[in-house]
Amino acid sequence: MSESYLWVVFIVVFLAIMIIDLAVVDKGAKKIETKKAAKMVVIYIAIALLFGALIYIELGSDLAASYFAAYVIELSMSVDNLFLFIIIFAAFMIPDEDQHRVLFWGIMGAIFFRAIFILAGAELLHNFDWMMYVFGAVLIYTAYKTAFAKDGDKKTEDTLPYRLSKRIKSTPDLHGAKFFIKENGKRLATPMFLCLIVIELSDLMFAFDSIPAALAISTDIFVVYTSNIFAVMGLRSLYFVIKDIIGSLRYLKYGLGAILAFIGTKMLLAAADVAEVSVVMSLAFIVTVLAVTILASVAASRRESLSGEYREIGKKE
Repeated sequence: MSESYLWVVFIVVFLAIMIIDLAVVDKGAKKIETKKAAKMVVIYIAIALLFGALIYIELGSDLAASYFAAYVIELSMSVDNLFLFIIIFAAFMIPDEDQHRVLFWGIMGAIFFRAIFILAGAELLHNFDWMMYVFGAVLIYTAYKTAFAKDGDKKTEDTLPYRLSKRIKSTPDLHGAKFFIKENGKRLATPMFLCLIVIELSDLMFAFDSIPAALAISTDIFVVYTSNIFAVMGLRSLYFVIKDIIGSLRYLKYGLGAILAFIGTKMLLAAADVAEVSVVMSLAFIVTVLAVTILASVAASRRESLSGEYREIGKKE
């Protein structure tokens, strides 16, 4: 089976999922239940894994390993980005039942812009060898920024996307799930649309970090794009699963920082012809670091919860 045929399979699967999502999940204003969202996350992950298995069967183990590594990187970095989405929704006071609509169209925009970024990034790496050093340096800087950024630094009102959104003619009042309304003969944007713009622009800025990480694994456009899109497609459902617990994943940012530093260093070593780290080893490192940081975060949260319970019991006694 050729890569061009796999493109057809990917497009068919993508369109089927988006049609079902738009027709069923996105229909009407409603709060997405955690249980339902969890089922959707499992389905999205299963589809991504099956597609990876298809790549393994038809294109070989190397490209399959690259696909899985790029998928895990994008998915794990997206989890960190979900924290910013929570802040954005709070800033625009978007109710829970309307958040899924903003996320759907935000993800559709992300899918379009990622195609442009991946094509441009792959082309730069193919034509200019020195771009390997640039991408490697960007990843190491991003690693530091990810691991050591303070939570208080993420103020939506101070971001460029937020300031740009305020230049759009808009009404301060929500009108259900509408993005635009007509008022006194003028077409005005609602806070729903402003929120969508901020999420879209924030994701664009996030892509400047995530795309180089994926391209450090592979410059095969098919592998990088499909892995990115499968990760992004499940992002909306993942948001509704972890939005109440994302704050407890306290060590995740350190894990992401370590992963980005590893990939950036790998890229610099390869550019200088010093050493070549295999994709399989990279995948093993990424999965191990994520597992350790997530388990450590869960354990720390449980310890805090238990100590809180013991304090309450002590007070009662």
